Amino acid sequence: MKKYVIAILLIGFVNFVFGQTERISNKNVADSFEANYNSDNFEEIFLSFSPEMQNALPLDKTKEFLIGLKTQVGKITKRQFVKYEQTYASYKTNFERALFAVNISVDNNDKINGLFVKPFKESNLPKIVRNSSKLILPFKDQWTVIWGGDTKDLNYHVESEAQKNAFDFVITDSIGKSYKTDGKTNEDYYAFGKELFAPCDGEIVLVVDGVKDNVPGVLNPVYVPGNTVIIKTENNEFLFFAHFKHHSIIVKEGQKIKQGQLLGLCGNSGNSSEAHLHFHIQNVEDMNTATGVKCYFDKIQVDGQTKMDYSPIQHERISN
Repeated sequence: MKKYVIAILLIGFVNFVFGQTERISNKNVADSFEANYNSDNFEEIFLSFSPEMQNALPLDKTKEFLIGLKTQVGKITKRQFVKYEQTYASYKTNFERALFAVNISVDNNDKINGLFVKPFKESNLPKIVRNSSKLILPFKDQWTVIWGGDTKDLNYHVESEAQKNAFDFVITDSIGKSYKTDGKTNEDYYAFGKELFAPCDGEIVLVVDGVKDNVPGVLNPVYVPGNTVIIKTENNEFLFFAHFKHHSIIVKEGQKIKQGQLLGLCGNSGNSSEAHLHFHIQNVEDMNTATGVKCYFDKIQVDGQTKMDYSPIQHERISN
């Protein structure tokens, strides 16, 4: 599964600011940016840029960025000045579907000469190194780890803060293929439609179940995780499942579940090229602020051998 954290640096120029009290010029510019963003007045935002910013980010690119941001995270619902970071006034900014730091720099003419949007990191977020809940694998039969491990060669997810310990699982045949016939339909893939289960007891805290499955090889970057379930364990670990089959999830937000309970079916929704399960653990519910947690399964079969308290890696074939 591809990374889906929005972080874009437009451009910044030196404009030294001292102290940690918000300057009125920054407040006025930030207020105007929020109002125009929420009202889709993207051209007004472009007009508030300095000449250097306008040259670096023309109107069409400005609109593309802002429309993409709004499509993914929605309107700004709350904004709070936090501090100055070099030339930027940094704001803790609640969007409808995410929490970001929006950093804005202004020049001596009160024009925006720097704009930076990144995930907001709370200083008091819980730190979890590995899971303490005992987990079973979330599927029956034998599956193959296509991404998993601690290095970039084994697991491209390591570059994402929230997904750095993630796994991608598929089902492969005796020659290592994940599909039969020509692989042009989702039904060709061995994992498509397979049942997925809760690895432990917990509470369902998020369900997304309206994303259509892709044609194999055609990715959907609009909602990257596709159909999604997040389970909160009694140890405050958040188990993240992505790419369920369209309208296959049978659990509801707020529902208490037991280990081994059916969640839904494996699919090919979101930023996914073929039917597979993306699974990882994070320390908080919101992926935009989360840190990935190393995942160990209590007792599993790995290439035919029993492993206790084990975290599988790429190419291993695993089962409960």
